[in-house]
Amino acid sequence: MLALNNVQVLYDRAIEAVRDVSLEVPAGAMVALLGSNGAGKSTILKAISGVLYQEDGEIVSGSIQLEGSAISGLSPRAIVQRGLLQVPEGRALFATLTVEENLVMGGVTRTRSETKEGLERVYELFPRVRERRAQIAGYLSGGEQQMVAIGRALMGKPRMLMLDEPSLGLAPQVVDAIFEAILGLNREAGVTVLLVEQNAQLALQVASYGYIIENGRIVLDGPAEKLRSNDDVQEFYLGFSGGERRSMRDVKHYKRRKRWLS
Repeated sequence: MLALNNVQVLYDRAIEAVRDVSLEVPAGAMVALLGSNGAGKSTILKAISGVLYQEDGEIVSGSIQLEGSAISGLSPRAIVQRGLLQVPEGRALFATLTVEENLVMGGVTRTRSETKEGLERVYELFPRVRERRAQIAGYLSGGEQQMVAIGRALMGKPRMLMLDEPSLGLAPQVVDAIFEAILGLNREAGVTVLLVEQNAQLALQVASYGYIIENGRIVLDGPAEKLRSNDDVQEFYLGFSGGERRSMRDVKHYKRRKRWLS
């Protein structure tokens, strides 16, 4: 469904944030993109969503395709209209608006009847959001804000959803509820998901395939089950170390493998 081919991103036409990244998200799949802070995960999502210009970033080479059609250079609105939506890191809610007003903003490209139907779907998925619908969004807990952020994206009727650190700063019980909803959207509603997470253990439990990015480059990819059992992934991302820690650059298994996607 989504394919990135050797994408390079620069900020201020000087700082390279992403180099020759290629990845693929098949229709109906949930794919995880893992890496430490500053590795380039959020930059990739911004490149896909068409919002790099907000931070003086640009795609200088490579291509991004959605269902076989190039979306590089399209406006964020045009990308949303094609069914690709993002839930940004930090939720980015309109803090002074009510919960329902935030949700309605997510359906700005939809008709009035579609917006009404969308609200009911969100409230069914997140009963707590229904309870808080008249409350000012800025006063919600972190978990409730994350539910609203996901709900706002769902108002656009996405066929593909990109989630940037949905577990960040949330209590374990809340994380479980959030990911139960994400799994339901993927497995029952058929929404394709690209999941960016620092919690590699959790991401590799719910995803079918994973990519690991380091310093702006994809250094390893494979089925989630295979990544979970990889000794190097266990040491560097899952916290299981059997001895002296090594540098990532010293691990041969992490030598980047080029992928040429058609």
